[in-house]
Amino acid sequence: MTLTAHGRKPKPKARPKKRKFSDPAKSYAKRLERYRPGLVRFTLEGLEGIYGRPTWERRLDPTSELILTILTQNSADINAEVAFEALRHAYPGAGAAEAHKPGAGWGGVGLPEGVAPDWAAVEFAPIQELTDVIRPGGLANQKAPRLQATLRKIREERGDYSLEFLGGMTALDARTWLTQVDGIGKKTASVLLLFCFGSPLLPIDRHVDRVMRRVGLLPPKASMDDAHDLVLGLFEPDQMYEAHVNLIQHGRKVCHAQRPAHELCPLRDRCRFVDPKAL
Repeated sequence: MTLTAHGRKPKPKARPKKRKFSDPAKSYAKRLERYRPGLVRFTLEGLEGIYGRPTWERRLDPTSELILTILTQNSADINAEVAFEALRHAYPGAGAAEAHKPGAGWGGVGLPEGVAPDWAAVEFAPIQELTDVIRPGGLANQKAPRLQATLRKIREERGDYSLEFLGGMTALDARTWLTQVDGIGKKTASVLLLFCFGSPLLPIDRHVDRVMRRVGLLPPKASMDDAHDLVLGLFEPDQMYEAHVNLIQHGRKVCHAQRPAHELCPLRDRCRFVDPKAL
């Protein structure tokens, strides 16, 4: 036994303390509740008062939802609908017919009932042909190769074009899988997972982002990427769909980017855009 100079047994070395990893979303939610108590509930109840409580309903198969969402990027929803319908007619598929109904925050008129396009035909179509087909949707030169690359990635990873397997994964694991596809970010992935499977995710588009930052639900300097994680701590899983749909409606109908209609807003009493010192 090794003794110290004073003949005493040396003290055993203290084990290093295990590092505790905090959840940024939960930490932020607790901090917001501490400084602005009840703000999340106030927002949900205020929006429910004018928009009601939307009920989740599956819109399209997940591959169609993904392609439609890509077509909406930097384009109006109604133009994306035209482009998607053009895909249906140019590359007719087989299978069950589905309808994409308007509402639930969707800015277009909705898609008529129809079968999903033949995705193999879309992937292997001559690029100029595909570009011409989706041209009415806008930014066709950028989106045509993006659509083909996305479909190619799905086929190479899965052996077919179906994304139904995502419904059997956790929301975050499914989001991670999708965001590994080039050009698919957290917003697009969250749209697909929320509307196809009811996954507890909240897609943040420009309308949702604007309302949440103005009210003070999101930090002013949080990136859009971080915002998609922070909201997971603000709302309960069964509140995600309602929050997304009502926030996007509010951004479109009342909380406009220019000249918001404060007199119609049920959130104005606690909105930091109206009063920077609102609690």
